[in-house]
Amino acid sequence: MSAPFDQMFQLAMPWWAFVLRACVVYFILLGMIRLSGKRTMGQFTPFDMLLVVLLGNAVQNALLGEDTSVGGGLLLAATLIALNWLVGLLSARSPRVERWVEGAPVLLARDGQVYRDVLRRELISHEDFEKAMRESGCLDMADIQLAVLENTGHITLVPRQKPSP
Repeated sequence: MSAPFDQMFQLAMPWWAFVLRACVVYFILLGMIRLSGKRTMGQFTPFDMLLVVLLGNAVQNALLGEDTSVGGGLLLAATLIALNWLVGLLSARSPRVERWVEGAPVLLARDGQVYRDVLRRELISHEDFEKAMRESGCLDMADIQLAVLENTGHITLVPRQKPSP
């Protein structure tokens, strides 16, 4: 094989350093994303796309260091995919891990009573809540039987049952 082809796969640091860096960055970013709140992940706007691109660029050097090899990039990609699969597997088998990774649903309203302090804590604007109400057919707060912020960031509203005539 030619020298340039061999150099494409020549790692600038030991293979385990790539794996260690990927693990550290993955779990720190997972924690940071969890701290940013459910609603942040539930709405994917152009600003969120910008954040994803900037995060990728910001952690690139932490992952690769001085390495620019194809082998290093492929090793990191494989490690990140394996970590994601492992976290998914652990989440599926352990409610505790799932709750830490995914979060838990949060009650926003019950029987027409909206918990405004919870809306503020979860970073849900009044406009977002009203939009969710309209989407579920609730025109008035009194029409709400239950409102829940799901761990995906989506707001689920259960309207009160109308009495049968």
